[in-house]
Amino acid sequence: MSIGLSEQEIIRREALQQLRNLGIDPYPAEAYQINVTTEDILKNYERDKTSYKNISFAGRIMSRRIMGSASFAELQDSTGRMQAYIKRDDICPGEDKTLYNTVFKKLLDIGDFIGVKGFVFTTQTGEISIHVTEMTLLSKSLKPLPVVKRDEEGNIFDGFTDPEMRYRQRYVDLTVNPDLKQIFINRSKVINTMRNYFDSQGWMEVETPILQPVHGGAAAKPFKTHHNTLDMPLFLRIANELYLKRLIVAGFDGVYEFGKMFRNEGMDRTHNPEFTSMEIYVAYRDYIWMMGMVEECIEKIAIAIHGQARVTVGQHVIDFTGPYEKLSMFESIQKYTGIDVSSMDEASLRQVCQDLNIEVDASMGKGKLIDEIFSEKVEANLIQPTFITDYPIEMTPLAKKHRSKEGLVERFELFVLGKEIGNAYSELNDPIDQRARFEDQLLLANRGDEEAMAMDEDFLRALEYGMPPTAGLGIGIDRLVMLMTNQSTIQEVLFFPQMRAEKKLKVASVSDYLAIGVPEEWVPVLIKMGFNTIEELKAANPNKVFNDLGGMRKKLKLDIAIPSKEAVMEWFE
Repeated sequence: MSIGLSEQEIIRREALQQLRNLGIDPYPAEAYQINVTTEDILKNYERDKTSYKNISFAGRIMSRRIMGSASFAELQDSTGRMQAYIKRDDICPGEDKTLYNTVFKKLLDIGDFIGVKGFVFTTQTGEISIHVTEMTLLSKSLKPLPVVKRDEEGNIFDGFTDPEMRYRQRYVDLTVNPDLKQIFINRSKVINTMRNYFDSQGWMEVETPILQPVHGGAAAKPFKTHHNTLDMPLFLRIANELYLKRLIVAGFDGVYEFGKMFRNEGMDRTHNPEFTSMEIYVAYRDYIWMMGMVEECIEKIAIAIHGQARVTVGQHVIDFTGPYEKLSMFESIQKYTGIDVSSMDEASLRQVCQDLNIEVDASMGKGKLIDEIFSEKVEANLIQPTFITDYPIEMTPLAKKHRSKEGLVERFELFVLGKEIGNAYSELNDPIDQRARFEDQLLLANRGDEEAMAMDEDFLRALEYGMPPTAGLGIGIDRLVMLMTNQSTIQEVLFFPQMRAEKKLKVASVSDYLAIGVPEEWVPVLIKMGFNTIEELKAANPNKVFNDLGGMRKKLKLDIAIPSKEAVMEWFE
């Protein structure tokens, strides 16, 4: 007996061996050609019945109703669920009925993948089904799926709903909750709509390094690693901005990249340490032009998914039709706090934070203090799409100085439902100014700011060769998908969100049980009874344990002698 396996897992492994004994490969290598899907059948059968008289279909068994010499099974493929009618004499036309009587009825389980051939028909109750004439086992499932119950209206109850289990075992989640696949189908639509729009403008999709010698392009704490051959430290990128700008220097008019970014920071319902971002840079443009491009692009995405620009998200209806409201950073703070911070120095900003009960620390400079005020008092009010523009220069080391407003840069962020979705600049292309900004960042790093940017000498060298006026934009794909699919947590739109290490169940060793007198052949049985540690066993009632051993011997059909009651009592001394 295998320690740690459930009764169902043991039964399925026994069935696996019986299948092999019958000469049936439970994991065949040959391709199984299908020519139809659930979606295809349900959509087209009624108007074109002649095309479904010789079909080949494959899916996972999700339920069975065995009724003597004929049975029904519900099979699930990637597009939905289809009922299959399986009659003994149809799949076993000769005298040997093993495939139906033994294999289908006794050795197959919910969760197994099978292939079926036959024809589509409509049952007496009006349900479109497949009448099976051939059946092939394609993959044997050794773990039972969670049972998700549905009422007559199709409403789910007693489902697989624990978030940690769902995120950790997404393969189970999407199997038993297939409706959730639509979130990820729409995620793909978001990316493809953006990609098609950019390609139609003549901008080129590119790839840039994930491992970088200098972490730059954003204010964030990086993940650090070491390359053994080069004997040098490397960082997982926090942004791809500086490499994409190098390509603008190289002469491309427009480049964009969908890519993974990595930031060694906190996790919450809108932050994951690994996330997907799209960044695009277009030569001879500025941030004002970029606002119009963003409005057009986001509206196209909403229409691609919902058929209209108005999207319901929680209790709000968000209208993605442009133009969007525009407020400068200082205007937004004054609007929602009544305080004009535009001319304040660092000391005055610290006092404002104190008055507003905003927690700050000594490492924060002027830009970070303004950002904290904005984050705490403004962001939550920005429900409809809003451009926050014209940031203080201290907050944005990579943006061009404002053409008419001293101390500001040409930057905007797009906010929806209180969260930043996109960030754009008129890109800084003055190498002298850029070096000075990097040097300011080094001063912040020396004060303890772990998010300060590092000096990137190669990027400065690239700028010295000359970069044309450029508009740049970054959009967080995960947050955008959250909006477009009405999800409140980032984990719901990631196939495999980052999780803490899975806690392993503490189980005593065989030698621990032997030490108190338990015969070795009975150790797996005790573990099967739920006694994973010696402490758990000793806390139980000895008489009940003795009686239960007999019950387990009969239930598991064990051919081993039951320990005497006196011997069992000695385990508890």
